[in-house]
Amino acid sequence: MSDPAKEPEPKMADPKKRPLAHGLESIAPLVTSVEETPEPILTVIKGNIPSWINGSFLRNGPGKFEFGESRFNHWFDGMALMHRFHICDGQVTYSSRFLRSDSYVQNLEKNRIVVSEFGTLAMPDPCKNIFAQFFSRFQIPKATDNAGVSFVKYKGDFYVSTETNYMRKINPQSLETKQKVDWSQYIAVNAATAHPHYDREGATYNLGNSYGRQGYFYNIIRVPRGEGGTDGADLNGAEILCSIPAASSRKPSYYHSFAMSENYVIFIEQPIKLDLLKFMLYRVLGKSFQEVMSWEPQLETVFHVVDRRTGQLSKTRYYTTAMFTLHQINAYEDNGYLIMDMCCGEDGKVIGDLTLENLKAAGEELDKFYNSLCTNLPWRYVLPLEVKEEEPNDQNLINLPNTTATAVKTTTGVFCTHENLYNDDLLEYGGLEFPQINYTHYNARPYRYFYACGFGHVFGDSLLKMDLEGKKLKVWRHPGLFPSEPVFVPAPDAKDEDDGVVMSVVVTPRERKSSFLLVLNAKTFTELGRAEVPVDIPSGTHGLFNEMG
Repeated sequence: MSDPAKEPEPKMADPKKRPLAHGLESIAPLVTSVEETPEPILTVIKGNIPSWINGSFLRNGPGKFEFGESRFNHWFDGMALMHRFHICDGQVTYSSRFLRSDSYVQNLEKNRIVVSEFGTLAMPDPCKNIFAQFFSRFQIPKATDNAGVSFVKYKGDFYVSTETNYMRKINPQSLETKQKVDWSQYIAVNAATAHPHYDREGATYNLGNSYGRQGYFYNIIRVPRGEGGTDGADLNGAEILCSIPAASSRKPSYYHSFAMSENYVIFIEQPIKLDLLKFMLYRVLGKSFQEVMSWEPQLETVFHVVDRRTGQLSKTRYYTTAMFTLHQINAYEDNGYLIMDMCCGEDGKVIGDLTLENLKAAGEELDKFYNSLCTNLPWRYVLPLEVKEEEPNDQNLINLPNTTATAVKTTTGVFCTHENLYNDDLLEYGGLEFPQINYTHYNARPYRYFYACGFGHVFGDSLLKMDLEGKKLKVWRHPGLFPSEPVFVPAPDAKDEDDGVVMSVVVTPRERKSSFLLVLNAKTFTELGRAEVPVDIPSGTHGLFNEMG
């Protein structure tokens, strides 16, 4: 047995920085309210949309930022606007609808903001007397059902989702708002992410929190497969596989997503903290939800590894220095190691920084804001799945070739350092976010390619294809054009991982009604065609391709 080891000094690579920006153009038109287009309209096709693409590209995101004289403060607060690009035989139609959430309907009826959102605290009704206004601050606010983050699937049915306990079932053809779904009516959780994972047997996995007298827990959720097509929402059979206690019940971590390999679910407990005491009092204090969050870089980041078949939490504590992640790229197992690739940054304050005031800044103020944001970059962590008690401390446990990631046994667990999954040329494009892969065939498996938005501006201003063999980039970038999260659609006769197309909705602040659906050849990363839409489309968040139409 070796002597007990001291905690290793963090030997992380020097932070990589993108070049400072000067003279960024205003993106204010991309965060401006638009009208919905409920009836499908024809688009103008330029180039060629492959005839084998048949289905609908569904997108979600904020589309209305004010009611009457009251305005939302944060980009995440805007009312959810759903988009559908229906593709058939090389032709494309476009439609959009606002989600008829309770939040949207109540705000519209009152012609002011009456439901609090992430960055906006709803003020008391001015028509009430002063005493009623005062006591209304002590009422516990209801969670919003403004599900403007993503489209998700459970049991074959489509829903739009956010980060509260509410989802909304959606008709994916008409974009009609259907049933309101409360997770807490099915399992004991108070919220769930908008980024579930799907296994090859048809089950769906998610992550939700719960809190009570016994403390605060992060819960791995499993929803069994189903055929869909029912009139109502169906989450029956949902179960909690594992409950992970928070390191601090008073200040649990914020999370946006999680990783999943063939046999494991990985929850990343990062040092973005929610102060629950402030949360309970935030109406009294006059603060929005985002203001009860704090970035605490003196804390570690912990990787909790759960066997997704048994629900057993690994006894090994894997950890690293403070880092921030919103989206994972992929996770898979290789010869006794768990490999996790994700987009990471070294400053978690960015979530609260995306206020509409900052996004509508211009000139030097916009440059200053962009230059203050951290650079998100692709990192790889490698976790040894079996750590024997007799393993010596202070030695790297990773024996895989072709990785510089390390995992060192210490007195408190296994300390991990990451490998950079990029070369310095990525910095010219501002780092990357919104990663996507060939999910259908390569999720939870060894893979070679991923796709993402490059961030040479506050919003993504390029599309990137990363080849992990050599960390080589292919880039689609044009001045004044801002593409959305790229979504890969495999070709029906695909032989290679990148046989297919990449779709993205491209918007511009330079000219009204100039948005288009872009279709790239995923292998060459060159444009095949575009479908021009004669309406204004704001910047959005996430989407998916629905093969069923």
